[in-house]
Amino acid sequence: MDFVAEMKRKAKDLQKSIVLPEGTEERTVQAAAKIKAEGIAKEVILLGNRAEIENVASKKGVDISGITTIEPISSQWLNDFGNEYFELRKKKVDANGNPLMDRNKALKEIADPMKFGAMMVHMGKADSMVSGAISSTADMLRAGLTIVKTAQGSKTASSCFIMDTHDKKWGHEGLLVFSDCAVVPDPDAEQLSDIAVAAGKTCKALLGVEPVVAMLSFSTKGSGGKDPSVLKVQEALKIAKEKAPDMLIDGELQLDAALIPEVTAIKAPESPVKGKVNTIIFPNLNAGNIGYKLVQRLSGADAYGPILQGFAKPISDLSRGCSVEDIVVTVAITLVQGS
Repeated sequence: MDFVAEMKRKAKDLQKSIVLPEGTEERTVQAAAKIKAEGIAKEVILLGNRAEIENVASKKGVDISGITTIEPISSQWLNDFGNEYFELRKKKVDANGNPLMDRNKALKEIADPMKFGAMMVHMGKADSMVSGAISSTADMLRAGLTIVKTAQGSKTASSCFIMDTHDKKWGHEGLLVFSDCAVVPDPDAEQLSDIAVAAGKTCKALLGVEPVVAMLSFSTKGSGGKDPSVLKVQEALKIAKEKAPDMLIDGELQLDAALIPEVTAIKAPESPVKGKVNTIIFPNLNAGNIGYKLVQRLSGADAYGPILQGFAKPISDLSRGCSVEDIVVTVAITLVQGS
């Protein structure tokens, strides 16, 4: 399975809209033109001053004639967006009980392209948002959590990588979901359960197969005793099963017990995930970040992400070192994620 080609194909079929808040950034403008030219999105929206965007396009020799541009400060939606932002934030107070938000402040803040883009997604003016070519992950997450919010039944935003091992014996045709590798440093049991369920949903949306989820530990089925990290995974598994009773999830499992049927048969013979795991949940960010990079660097796997998950609607972050093609691929993935 060519993951990138499949994401582009599915996105073309869906014909949804994407908003790119960093509309005057050179790679973003080039990517927008490519997304439109390839038919990956029905509508591509760049936020920023039209003249500045056209100047960048001219400099880079790309055609943006079919692309929508919106300058937040002069948008017809600004007042409505400001009012909605105030409603979302009006209950927030400082240590002395004073409100942190008033309507004038809300109107000023929502003109920020990142927040404006997030509000477009929240209000149904765009299907998805991708940003981060020049903005920090923290800014992206802040806009997502305050405006788009987390998905129903979840309090946790997290991330995953799609790992293409190029070896069909692993996961689904060589593809595996690794989570969380970029957002939550040390999740508690509740957060870890949210991560597991969200990653399972990502697996189904992007890989097109039912998720088979393994929650990892240094312990398999109690072999690690009463260590707090083992107990956390055990509790997270219990909560995850309650949240998603139809999702196939098991733990706590060592990596070999999760992936290699012969080892599973010895260490966890009753496990329902034997030989079928396509989604791997790490106990913390140390393990997740190290794990995906080990697989990427030592085995030559391709790592696509980090893909944000757990939000009410699809939004995605970019590395500030991203290429034009990275942006195009992330847009395709994000559009498919929301299908």
